[in-house]
Amino acid sequence: IMESKEDKFKRLANVRVNNAIKQLDLIGNLSNSASYSYTDEEVKKVINTLSQKIKEINLRFTKNSKKKFRL
Repeated sequence: IMESKEDKFKRLANVRVNNAIKQLDLIGNLSNSASYSYTDEEVKKVINTLSQKIKEINLRFTKNSKKKFRL
């Protein structure tokens, strides 16, 4: 049985989002100052990099949804 595009998206999105959340949790663990040392500038770079990637992903989805509904 061939998987529909919608089912494939749901399956892969679930796995990939859960994996991303696990990785973000690991990045969050770096905030433990008992185990790690970091500067405010280093923290800003990490947060800015992650925020920029989220913006890029959002833009890609927004562009694609506009294409779908264009007449």
